[in-house]
Amino acid sequence: MVKLSGGQAAIEALKAEGVGHVFGLIGSATMEMFDALYDADTIKFIGVHDERTGTHMADGYARATGRAGVILAGQNGPGATNLVTGLAQAKAAFSPVVSIAGALSSGHVYRDAFQEVDQQALFTPITKKTWTVTQTERVPEMFREAFRTALSPRRGPVQINLPRDVLSGQAEFDDFQAPQNYRAHDVPAAAQDRIEQAAALLKKSARPVIVTGGGIKNTKGHAQTLALAEHLNAPVVTAPGHGDAVPFSHPLNAGQMGPRGNPVASRLMKEADVILALGTRLGFNSTFYSYDNINKDADIIQVELEPTAIGRYFPVAIGIWADAATAADQLRDALGTLEAKAEVEAWTTALKNERAAYLERRDAEANTTDHPIQPSGLFKELRAVLPEDAAVTMDAGTLCLQATDALNYHQPPALFTPLDFGLVGFSFACGLGIKVGCPERSVVSLMGDGGFGMTLSELSTAVDHGINTVTIVMNNQCWGAEKAYQRDFFGERYIGADISSPPFDKVAELYGAAGFKAETLAQVGEAVRAALTCAKPAVVDIAVDPAALYSFRRDSFVHRAK
Repeated sequence: MVKLSGGQAAIEALKAEGVGHVFGLIGSATMEMFDALYDADTIKFIGVHDERTGTHMADGYARATGRAGVILAGQNGPGATNLVTGLAQAKAAFSPVVSIAGALSSGHVYRDAFQEVDQQALFTPITKKTWTVTQTERVPEMFREAFRTALSPRRGPVQINLPRDVLSGQAEFDDFQAPQNYRAHDVPAAAQDRIEQAAALLKKSARPVIVTGGGIKNTKGHAQTLALAEHLNAPVVTAPGHGDAVPFSHPLNAGQMGPRGNPVASRLMKEADVILALGTRLGFNSTFYSYDNINKDADIIQVELEPTAIGRYFPVAIGIWADAATAADQLRDALGTLEAKAEVEAWTTALKNERAAYLERRDAEANTTDHPIQPSGLFKELRAVLPEDAAVTMDAGTLCLQATDALNYHQPPALFTPLDFGLVGFSFACGLGIKVGCPERSVVSLMGDGGFGMTLSELSTAVDHGINTVTIVMNNQCWGAEKAYQRDFFGERYIGADISSPPFDKVAELYGAAGFKAETLAQVGEAVRAALTCAKPAVVDIAVDPAALYSFRRDSFVHRAK
């Protein structure tokens, strides 16, 4: 038994979980924790400038490494409320973020105390679970449950509120349990009868397609997926935002499907007779919940780790509750030796030819001559210059949405986006977290000028801690998505759409980072190469045509279409 304060016990609990990095912002409500963190040689504290961006860092760290990302908001009230956007984002991405915040002293609750807010109620809707610790003795218990909840399927963010009196209180504690002593690590395999039924359906298929989502990407299950695809001779498409679920270069990879995908992958989904959905909900970004984006007559085999996701949006022929990568292995075994079928061979050969033609056309039709820089020309240049180990982060917004299927992703996981939350101001901070978790990888963050303007104060964090990412600011001097809607549906009645910004390359230099400017396409490659090799956090400010806008959510404005 050892006597510790609640703050010391919290840090011992983090050490027992093997936490190596904590992102956070210091505050008086958690001084007991910070004082204990001072002596924690195995944990590096990365001080941030805003709790929201710190949460994005923890999110990126978690998605890239598969380990929990930890954010510590030192102050109750405003420090805690700043976590909200980041945690809502993490929940949409099923990202295992463990968020910790100081809380009001227990005796001051419901007294309109200084910085009082009901943090338990605030975080409950945007986390898998939220706890407010009631006794110092229970700190290790709550931390164990928090990490177990965050990391168990389907993963997601959790919140721990620690009242000041709980942190300052003293209690005696036993040894802190290591997670391998209490946490199950196995993932569920599929029921064999379901596998046999699915195999029988796939054997009959003339036009099979495999669609992969986060359940493959987040478990790094691309090898199992591609082994199954090769065995079936079936094309693979990816859900939007998961274009890196399988490596770009594989000949069966058709890219991202759906209303925001490319025409090759989208056609496959509209014409397939059997769709094997591995680790994907077939949700909004993939389908808009519409048979416009998926063959209504196709038999769907849906493999999901979350049972409530099976058949939720589209009726399925066979629903399989299992880890997607594990089920892919089971299916391959169950299929046994397959005889080549002319129909399948023709289907897949057509895909390969169409995909090759599409990629050739994408390069040939890229606008590399107009000035200002056009997105298609910029993306062609980035395809040429980005290293194959690059992890690419993106915001929402018109330029980033155009970029998701315009870049090539070679080493999964390699694409990190806001996904269903559609957040602007995510990319730069997420990239910092990825670089902390995977320092050996090149990390490149794409943003618009509006989104980067929200978060550029974290340049100090990058410089102070030597987190050398490259941020590419596609500077079009406007909120592009909204301006596109005003142009296309509201008679060019622009309000609030145009913005001004300082020269971001010069701002980067003032922070102690490296800054680069590209005003012509010919300058882009050299600037990005220099940023990748400068051994500093770097910002590349690229002037992009403000008129190069695209309305992605045209479905929302059908009532205004002429």
